[in-house]
Amino acid sequence: MRRIGLGLVGALLLATGCGQDREPPEPELEAPAEPEEVAVTEAAPEEFTVVFETSAGDFAVAVERHLAPHGADRFYHLVERGFYDDQRFFRVVPGFVVQWGMSGDPAVTAQWADARIPDDPVATSNVRGTISFAATSAPGSRTTQIFVNLGDNTNLDEMGFAPFGRVVQGMEVVDAINAEYGQSPDQSEIRRAGNQYLVREFPRLDHIRTARILQ
Repeated sequence: MRRIGLGLVGALLLATGCGQDREPPEPELEAPAEPEEVAVTEAAPEEFTVVFETSAGDFAVAVERHLAPHGADRFYHLVERGFYDDQRFFRVVPGFVVQWGMSGDPAVTAQWADARIPDDPVATSNVRGTISFAATSAPGSRTTQIFVNLGDNTNLDEMGFAPFGRVVQGMEVVDAINAEYGQSPDQSEIRRAGNQYLVREFPRLDHIRTARILQ
């Protein structure tokens, strides 16, 4: 699988398009409240790029904060803290979404479970390659789970899923993330046992090695 170098992604921009109807991402489940120290209020840079090094190859996400300020801020600070490192892509539906954002360490997942952020208005559509936070149907329910749209899922726009960026390098890597388990991994079990559960029951899941902000 082709890998990309960090120097190839610095000047790439977002793009949008049109799409077709898809089902919304599976909602997050409830869990114990997090300690206050996970809450972050500082604004992210207006534009930044994150490189994901994964078992399937590397891909880069360019973020424009004005598209969804609360989502961009949360994503930036999660990446800064290494939150997405060693996480599995636990939901992969070809033509729809690749989803992740539950720590391999159940204690870390519990810390962030109730660290909700306010909703952002939808400023750009959930077209192929865009990245958004997953949420329940309740207002202000976004925490840490995110997904990349594998198809043009514009019906998610009216449901309030607000893209904050787009895959700008390595979309072929995202397309190749192992989909053999579909939606089988149980989020309540991930929350309870983390990677111990996922490695035991779904050993061929692709995973993130590191996610880093491109300097």
